Amino acid sequence: MTDATTRFSLDGRVCVVTGGAGLYGRWIAQGLAEHGATVVLAARNAEACEAVAAELASHGLRAWAQRLDLADEDSIRELRDELMRRHGRIDVLVNNAVHRAGGDFFATEPSDFAATHRVNGEGLFLITQLCAEQMIHRRAGSIVNIASIYGVVGPDFGVYGDSGMTTPVPYAYDKGGMLAFTRYLATYLGRWGVRANAISPGGLQTDQDPAFVEAYAQRTPLARMAGPEDIKGPIVFLASDASAYVTGTNLAVDGGWTAR
Repeated sequence: MTDATTRFSLDGRVCVVTGGAGLYGRWIAQGLAEHGATVVLAARNAEACEAVAAELASHGLRAWAQRLDLADEDSIRELRDELMRRHGRIDVLVNNAVHRAGGDFFATEPSDFAATHRVNGEGLFLITQLCAEQMIHRRAGSIVNIASIYGVVGPDFGVYGDSGMTTPVPYAYDKGGMLAFTRYLATYLGRWGVRANAISPGGLQTDQDPAFVEAYAQRTPLARMAGPEDIKGPIVFLASDASAYVTGTNLAVDGGWTAR
């Protein structure tokens, strides 16, 4: 009988994490690397990605960084080409990068939608297409899209209070579209053994206004915001063979927020 823990192993796999130095990106990258993957952190801020990659390497993990501008087709193709040159394979793509613009309903302009769509729509599509082509050749691969609770349910503006925070209209629009894109990918790519799933995380606690953190916790069944470790298990599960028969799903990692 196979050791059940080996189903979660990512040894020998090459995983790309867009937005790899971001709030969730660095923890996604760390979780994948801790389970044996070679992780590529890709974002516009190459220096930030290099710093995270160096930190992971200092702990004996395999990681490297490359600049990626999802608004630039050439940049996306260069990343794909470099991955193939270095490794000859792409096993896992984590679409974590996101461009934010606009504000709430009356603080958003049509141009904000155009700005976000260039990255969250067109860029998302192209990097997924190019990586999926390589996965199809090997008849295996996992695509994990990092969506949001606000792609599933409407924002609860009450938790923001007087903090000045809000949820931009284009963000909710794009994350809802990402979930539809995930289902499309699952039904289209499944014939080649390539899986596509989404994770919809709740809010990650950082240095937000304490009143917001408290209001958020009171609204959440588990009575807290997400911590850095909360994303690791779900991402490893969907990237690894532990979820070999899981595709087209959206996994809410939100402390129960969307259960209400």
